[in-house]
Amino acid sequence: MERWPWPSGGAWLLVAARALLQLLRSDLRLGRPLLAALALLAALDWLCQRLLPPPAALAVLAAAGWIALSRLARPQRLPVATRAVLITGCDSGFGKETAKKLDSMGFTVLATVLELNSPGAIELRTCCSPRLRLLQMDLTKSGDISRVLEFTKAHTTSTGLWGLVNNAGHNEVVADAELSPVATFRSCMEVNFFGALELTKGLLPLLRSSRGRIVTVGSPAGDMPYPCLGAYGTSKAAVALLMDTFSCELLPWGVKVSIIQPGCFKTESVRNVGQWEKRKQLLLANLPQELLQAYGKDYIEHLHGQFLRSLRLAMSDLSPVVDAITDALLAARPRRRYYPGQGLGLMYFIHYYLPEGLRRRFLQAFFISHCLPRALQPGQPGATPPQDAAQDPNLSPGPSPAVAR
Repeated sequence: MERWPWPSGGAWLLVAARALLQLLRSDLRLGRPLLAALALLAALDWLCQRLLPPPAALAVLAAAGWIALSRLARPQRLPVATRAVLITGCDSGFGKETAKKLDSMGFTVLATVLELNSPGAIELRTCCSPRLRLLQMDLTKSGDISRVLEFTKAHTTSTGLWGLVNNAGHNEVVADAELSPVATFRSCMEVNFFGALELTKGLLPLLRSSRGRIVTVGSPAGDMPYPCLGAYGTSKAAVALLMDTFSCELLPWGVKVSIIQPGCFKTESVRNVGQWEKRKQLLLANLPQELLQAYGKDYIEHLHGQFLRSLRLAMSDLSPVVDAITDALLAARPRRRYYPGQGLGLMYFIHYYLPEGLRRRFLQAFFISHCLPRALQPGQPGATPPQDAAQDPNLSPGPSPAVAR
């Protein structure tokens, strides 16, 4: 079979020169991944010579080479030098681990905690350098925020403030939106949205001056309707939209804004089963009698058990989130969104591209699968389960009405 003529030596030199330039810019590590990628590209080159016309072959090779180099390249990082960063919510979890990591890298870290004598604050005071400063702040109190703003302005006059990490978050109930008190929605918004808004606005003059970074820890619950996380997810959706707005408006000032959307990780608050048990009991004690009769205590117990079951899948290693925050602070070109954690790619694919019914069933299988409320169970007076509930295989009938309390 006659083959298409392959490019001349001059064309090969041009392609090789461009590839070499990209290679030098990419800052690649010589190791097995790079060698394997080069071997695959060589095999692809051999196939393209025999199966494709020259224009198509060059396009395929260029695309494959660009993808391989972009995947293997180390992102360009800015030097730490004397950069200062303020991190909220350092009592535990992502905030505490990020403060420790950035301090070890040479950052001047201003770490806010709810209590200066909390176990997390004591750990930071013990294991970190004198550069790290602990600041008490409750994001629901404007006085605390003002005090932190004044301290930050006074103590970053020589170095400037490079970054703000909005990490502090709050959630106190896992239940249907109808069962969640309105006060819970307000408390989540106060910490996760209004507190972050007030602190960010107060620090913007410093961040504009340094052309720095704003990094906010969000949640996939703000992008998709996780069952029983209405209050928390609503606040995270609000803060994500706020940060997207900041990202557009601060672009002329050189301030870059990133959002971290982590999967499920075993932070201290997630592991505290006793705390979740107390919150469930408090919800039951304050639930209006009408709602308790309609849903039943066993419905809420079922949700609580499903929630605890889902937490067993949480990752113990918090380093993917810490690394994402670090990259957002130091990468020459940080991403707008980071998705650290297992299974998030599949989750977002299902959410954006599959039908609504499949999306709902996936979230129920992954997180919380509802059972029928008491009033909709067979045998209850006037019980008429909706058609969708009757057809949904993920909706279990729940406990027998005879044992419902």
